[in-house]
Amino acid sequence: MRVFFFSTCLGACAFADTCIVCIKLLQKEGVEVVFKKNQTCCGQPSFNSGYNEETKEIALHTMDLLQGEEPIVVPSGSCATMMRVDYPLLFEGTSYEKQAKDFAKRVYELSEFLFEVLKVKYEDKGNPIKVTWHSNCHALRGAKCIEAAKSLLRSLKNVELIELEREEECCGFGGTFSIKEPEISNAMVTQKVQDIQSRGVDCLLSADSGCLLNISGAMQKQGINIQALHWYDFLAQRIGL
Repeated sequence: MRVFFFSTCLGACAFADTCIVCIKLLQKEGVEVVFKKNQTCCGQPSFNSGYNEETKEIALHTMDLLQGEEPIVVPSGSCATMMRVDYPLLFEGTSYEKQAKDFAKRVYELSEFLFEVLKVKYEDKGNPIKVTWHSNCHALRGAKCIEAAKSLLRSLKNVELIELEREEECCGFGGTFSIKEPEISNAMVTQKVQDIQSRGVDCLLSADSGCLLNISGAMQKQGINIQALHWYDFLAQRIGL
């Protein structure tokens, strides 16, 4: 099987090592991974800010760059939502509508692809650990890929998942929202951190780079000694990749 890997903006600038881990998770299953060097943003920041025409240019570049029949694998529920849900809406009623819909059908968040398409079975090689999970808003409500990730997490025999009380509440990142409304964003992440602290866990997991940067930064500033790990880094560690 051959796939295109879309690394995302934050993946490229802040989580490059995690992106390499994601590629290795695919290669472990015998998948040929193609990384197009001219890939750029999926267009979500401009789309969420109301710049639809500029976003169309970005989306058309991405759709043209990743032409073909291959699945497009994305290690982010946010970007998967943009490419799978919002591209068809963006081009609705235009000459690009069919291209956008055909493109959207090929987009998978990585956990979805591992669990639903490749049907992976992992052996947990790590020590017992208690973790909790933060669900990114777009992954939860747009791409709806959280259950695939949690199913993989629950399959790790030495990992105890302790759910957050307010898991479905935003952490306050929201891309440009955290810049435009820093006071509100800070109040939201403070509530999220309190919820995490109350769970008595060793580690916080999330499959979204932006949320992870926001929450881990807040915990660090507050002196809270709970490890924050990207879900795919954690998964690779548990299976000895």
